[in-house]
Amino acid sequence: MNEDLRNVVLGVLATGVSGSLGWLTRTYLWRRALRRKQAFFGLSEGSECLLVVNRKAGSDKAVHSVDVSALLELSALIKDCGAQAQIVQHDMARQGLGDRTEFCVGGPYSNRRMAAHLSTLLPGLTVNVESEPFEDRGMFTVGGEVYRGVRGATEYVVLARLTGGEGGRPVFLFCGQFAVTNQAATRYLARRHEKLERTYGAGPFVLLLKVVNSDAYGPDVVELVADLTRAARTAPATAAAPAAT
Repeated sequence: MNEDLRNVVLGVLATGVSGSLGWLTRTYLWRRALRRKQAFFGLSEGSECLLVVNRKAGSDKAVHSVDVSALLELSALIKDCGAQAQIVQHDMARQGLGDRTEFCVGGPYSNRRMAAHLSTLLPGLTVNVESEPFEDRGMFTVGGEVYRGVRGATEYVVLARLTGGEGGRPVFLFCGQFAVTNQAATRYLARRHEKLERTYGAGPFVLLLKVVNSDAYGPDVVELVADLTRAARTAPATAAAPAAT
C-alpha cells in the first residue's frame, strides 16, 4: 500500500469513527433529555395520563375552542414522552391523585375538578367564582395580594405542578381567568419545561403568569409575575376566637 492510498484509508476510517462518535453522542444527549422530560411530566414510555377539560360557558358539553388549542399543546408534549392521553370532562373525572399524571385545564367556575384541586392542594389561593361584579370574576387572592384581570389587556393564570396521593404522579394545573390564559399557560409550559425542570426538578411549583394584550398578541406574550409556591400551598391563618368573658 503506497503512501497516498494509506492516507485515503486512514481518512475514511477517521471520518467513520468521528461520525459514529457524533451519532452516539447526539443519541445519548437526546435520550438523557427525554428521560428528564419524562420524569418531569411523570410520563414513562407507554404510560397513560388524564386531560381534564372544563365546559364552555353556557353549554353542558362543549369545550371552548381556545381550550381545544390548549389540549393540542399538551397532546404534543404527551406524545413526545411516548405516553397516551385520555380526555375526561371535569365532572366525570372521579379518581384520586398520584396514580396517573393529570393535566387539568380551566378555572374553578367551569371546572369542578379544578375547584377540588385548589381546595385540597392550594389552600392559600382563592379564586372568585361569583359572576357579579364582572370585573371581580376570576380574581385571584393569595399572600395578601389581589390580582384582577382586564379582558383582552391584562389577564392572569396560575400554572402549577403538584403531587399528592401514593402514586407520586404529578398534577398540572392551568387555572386562568379567561380561556386564552389557559392556552397561554400550556404554551408557556411547552416552551419552558426544560428551564422549569432545571429550577424545580421534580418538585412542586405554583407560578402566577400575566398574559399581556391578548386582543393583539393572543396567548404568546406572557410574563412571570411571581412564584407563589409557598403562599399558595399554605392555608391562611384563622383569626383567634375572642376569649369568653
